[in-house]
Amino acid sequence: MQVNCTRVLALAFASAALVVARPAAAGPTVSGAQAGNDRALFITLGAPTRPPFGWVNFCVEYAPECETRPLEGRDVVLTPKAWKDLAQINKWVNESVWPMTDMDHWGLIDRWNYPDDGYGDCEDYVLLKRKMLLRAGWPRQALLITVVRDLNGDGHAVLTVKSDKGEFILDNQNPEIVLWSETGYHFVKRQSQTDPNTWISLGDPRPAVATATTR
Repeated sequence: MQVNCTRVLALAFASAALVVARPAAAGPTVSGAQAGNDRALFITLGAPTRPPFGWVNFCVEYAPECETRPLEGRDVVLTPKAWKDLAQINKWVNESVWPMTDMDHWGLIDRWNYPDDGYGDCEDYVLLKRKMLLRAGWPRQALLITVVRDLNGDGHAVLTVKSDKGEFILDNQNPEIVLWSETGYHFVKRQSQTDPNTWISLGDPRPAVATATTR
């Protein structure tokens, strides 16, 4: 599925200091952490599926980043400190990258790469957030690039953070970090926890409905 994302945030610039902690303390109190029929903590996984075309090309251009070995699945422990750091990097990237479609940027329909020149679309936001979290020490297995259909039914990319308190979504269309089940999106596929080059279909039977806060 082609990812087509053009609606993003344009907020004031802010800096972030990132330090990841994993002590055995209670996690943050967030609205999405409460279990319920309409607030499922974890999405159902399906069968292996094809990776997005953009990811395949990204792995050609950034081959060393995709030459990884399989790892055992691991969720991040979402302590108050980790939640604060997660919110800081999400905010920093959303506010620092200016929205531009791949066609306007590169003359291509779909290209995944880092927004090094300050411009990008949804998957570029995701790649930068993932890169910064990895550099800060977050486990790769908990940072999963995810393809969804947004509230307009268009292809869109977000970052799923798989934690002990649920699966939270970092999204350039929403300033808040929320549970996957609170986005209103229809979830299509994402990277496997064990191998980022393996993609898994997602068992999300819900239609996309207008329940997310977007820009």
